[in-house]
Amino acid sequence: MNSEASAPALPPTAPNATQVPPSPAPSPSPTHADKVISLEGLGDLRLGQPVSKGGSWAERGAQTGEACRTVSSPDYPGVYGMVIDGKVRRITVGQRSDVKLAEGIGVGATESDVKKWFGGFRSEPHKYEDAPAKYLTAPNAASGDPAVRFEIGQDGKVEMIHIGMMPQLAYVEGCA
Repeated sequence: MNSEASAPALPPTAPNATQVPPSPAPSPSPTHADKVISLEGLGDLRLGQPVSKGGSWAERGAQTGEACRTVSSPDYPGVYGMVIDGKVRRITVGQRSDVKLAEGIGVGATESDVKKWFGGFRSEPHKYEDAPAKYLTAPNAASGDPAVRFEIGQDGKVEMIHIGMMPQLAYVEGCA
């Protein structure tokens, strides 16, 4: 009797015991398109909506109180959202952030670049910095619709961009 004929044959797709299973795919990083903020929001953080469950935005660190909460995401360093009564009311793009508006304006852009794209914005003195530091606020901000507000530093460059609704759009100390 032939011993080869009595040995069970392995199916051709059986894994070899020495094979290593494939590594899981890395979680996707935000793409260039994901790094663009608009009047609707940023990524899955949407103005006028609750913070989406299961997303990367969450409360981190100490909070100032129950009425106003802040959220951030490791996918967007230097950006935070302000949540009032359970809904996102403002998103702030600050230092360390590479998030920009569709026009290409981000932190570090010059005031003249801002004015090229956003003419007619109301200029107000900065609360904590001397002139020429200022706030440039969209003319429609008082309507209650989402609007844009830029903080311009003494060097004539954008220090922060705020997207949101009044009165939170004009808050100068986070939730105050």
